[in-house]
Amino acid sequence: MKIAVTAASGRLGHALLPGLVAIAGADQVIGIARDPERLQLSGIEKRSGDYESEAQMTAALRGADTAVMISAPVAGTGDRIAMHRNVINAAKSAGVRKLIFTGVIGNGREEGTYFFDTQQVNRQAEDDLQASGLDWIVGRNGLYLELDLVHIKLANEAGGVYRNNGGDGRCGYISIDELAFAYTQLATSDRCNGEIVNLVGETYTQAELIDMANQVFNLDVRFEPITVEQNIEKFMAYEPIAARGLHVAQMLTGCFQCIAKGAFDVDSDFERVAGRPPLSLRQQMEAMQ
Repeated sequence: MKIAVTAASGRLGHALLPGLVAIAGADQVIGIARDPERLQLSGIEKRSGDYESEAQMTAALRGADTAVMISAPVAGTGDRIAMHRNVINAAKSAGVRKLIFTGVIGNGREEGTYFFDTQQVNRQAEDDLQASGLDWIVGRNGLYLELDLVHIKLANEAGGVYRNNGGDGRCGYISIDELAFAYTQLATSDRCNGEIVNLVGETYTQAELIDMANQVFNLDVRFEPITVEQNIEKFMAYEPIAARGLHVAQMLTGCFQCIAKGAFDVDSDFERVAGRPPLSLRQQMEAMQ
């Protein structure tokens, strides 16, 4: 019963592979990526697959019973709705029985933010999957803890102030390794088939997140709220984001708008999915040292 992971060279996809190998065996795991040579895990089958090509994804998924479809990058290029549909259609054509989609948490308060359009693409993929006739699961991920820690550490080096427009809203964060553990359970069991599950731990304000990072990584950072416009300017002054364009700076700012509005403050299904509670925020951070 082979399990395929698409976009397997990305953060979450690559983190999933070792857990699947441990449960199913390397000969039952297929890693699919545009450049399979980037997949470092030995023993698994590596196949080429690009979301832009339904035919290529059909060939890549052939022989798999279950597939985990990592969502197309929100900061990437191309028509994400079409790309997700290509994978869903390819899974049907290839004879895949169950398809798992990785989305983003949200309780509907995203409307009116710069993140709303991106979230609508995610929700369209969920709708398309549910209408596909396949067995399905939708995992809605909390925000990657690692990404915010990068910016908190940068703030520590640049004066000790972390600024964003998240205000005092609460947000569900989770590490990529914790997500990988949860998706491994979803891919190797059918108990959550036909469900939408929120994969987060406890929720935190920006100030609480920074306080824990200070303790674990011996930083000295404080939180300072800024406006939406100021946050976009901040991102556009950061070359790795500015190089991707204003729309990416706006989308990322929109995530903090969602935090401020409470759109990412959701109940967690992690323990029911994974069979254990999520690691605490401290434990997740300590695992990154």
